[in-house]
Amino acid sequence: MTVLATEDRTIGLVADAPILRASKVTKKYGMITGCQEVSFELFPGEVLGIVGESGSGKSTLLNCISGHLEPTSGAVEFATKRYGLADMFGLSEADRRRLQREELGFVHQNPRDGLRMRVSAGANVAEPLMNLGNRHYGNMREDTITWLNRVELDMNRIDDNPRNFSGGMQQRIQIARNLVHGPRLVFMDEPTGGLDVSVQARLLDLLRHLVRRSQLAVIVVTHDLAVARLLADRLMVMKDGFVVETGLTDQVLDDPQHAYTQLLVSAVLQI
Repeated sequence: MTVLATEDRTIGLVADAPILRASKVTKKYGMITGCQEVSFELFPGEVLGIVGESGSGKSTLLNCISGHLEPTSGAVEFATKRYGLADMFGLSEADRRRLQREELGFVHQNPRDGLRMRVSAGANVAEPLMNLGNRHYGNMREDTITWLNRVELDMNRIDDNPRNFSGGMQQRIQIARNLVHGPRLVFMDEPTGGLDVSVQARLLDLLRHLVRRSQLAVIVVTHDLAVARLLADRLMVMKDGFVVETGLTDQVLDDPQHAYTQLLVSAVLQI
């Protein structure tokens, strides 16, 4: 039993218990199904990949389990430090935002969606620390520099505006912004989408190193099976809003059982 102290009370969390549990998560847009009765558990330090073609429901699912989109039915429970095991959508809007601010991260496909483009790279990374109540400028700057170093940003450019960086470097700034406050779970939506192959390779290597170093739990959505193989411990394959196959990454990609997964793997091999 690991005991975690908070300013409100002490909460006991079982070390080998899931950090997140999704139960029959369903999202409908009128007659259109975004995702249908998706259930899974995620454990601390585990990377779960969600793969499928565009329109398969993977981004809808990611937005539901991250608290950005309320499901039509089902439940998303998160083992929080502050509230214990909490239903994401049983919390008030203020408490859910507080949870997202304190314990979660979300890396967008387009870094401009996750950055403040009117302030410097350093200010982007420092802002999550300020949102947690940090006011010591020296400590915040030290933490900011540490994380910008980890994502290999030239320190001479710490005061540059993000719009003056390449797409790959903007993504690195966004990653630092999402990890600086020490989240326990990070959601990633196509984190290498739209980047050149060489940039993708460097960014993937960086992500693998940071995830292992921090023992993060991560859920990553991607249509790229090579990205999934490099990052994910376990895969869920989605088609038309349903999970059609799940298992260890190498097992799913090397010996796919469902016809749709076989088609996805075959398409990659033929390219």
